[in-house]
Amino acid sequence: MTGASRGIGAAIARRLAAEGVLVAVHYGRRKADAEQTVASIEQAGGQAFAIRADLAADDALDTLFSELATGLAGRPLNILVNNAAVYADPDDPAAAQADGYVAGISEVTQEEFDRIFSVNVRAPFFVTQRCLPLLADGGRIVNISSAVTRIAWPLLPYAMSKGALEIMAPRLANELGHRGITVNTIAPGITDNTKTNTWLHDMPGAAEGVAAMTALRRLGQPSDIADVVALLASDDARWVTGQLVDASGGMALAPTPPGM
Repeated sequence: MTGASRGIGAAIARRLAAEGVLVAVHYGRRKADAEQTVASIEQAGGQAFAIRADLAADDALDTLFSELATGLAGRPLNILVNNAAVYADPDDPAAAQADGYVAGISEVTQEEFDRIFSVNVRAPFFVTQRCLPLLADGGRIVNISSAVTRIAWPLLPYAMSKGALEIMAPRLANELGHRGITVNTIAPGITDNTKTNTWLHDMPGAAEGVAAMTALRRLGQPSDIADVVALLASDDARWVTGQLVDASGGMALAPTPPGM
């Protein structure tokens, strides 16, 4: 799976490993985090290996699939999870200071826009393309989108990229159905214990405010998303394909009444 070194990605990797899946833990820059994810899986009795590729680089696919082939050592590929995503250029000091959040149209540079779309749209498209000859019949493809495609959160280019990603599932599901391969998308809401959402605890009242605008009245956790991925990757979800599953706890379903 792509983007598996930390946060939601790491939680998905650990959850799938707990089901007996040999997990390829992809990372772009954070080798130590990826190695820690692999170590935690192995300590729990699972199997995993780390692979590195900067998905914005021109040689990303060759690097990724060379390392994947080495790690699989002839074993079949059964599950693809496209999770890797960026909000902005991580080399931009201003973006880094804001945890990578790029807001409205006036703040976005062409370089940031191009990187967001190269990692969030181009990469999952061509990673999936390269995976299809390797993916076993009856396999699973799960793409990770975001609730920002339906909520006017101030992350315009990121939301646009995730909207493009969501189009993949119904089209690919129809194209690959004859092979028994399911393709689905999960849209998490604001999720706690992730690097990009440290503001939840840095800003007074932020965590409480997000919980109040969520139907289930709490912050989402990476494990909440990982469990949904595990379901869609299992045989129990064999009759579910081409779908967008909102896994936000019911975030922003309606205006939040005062005092709630």
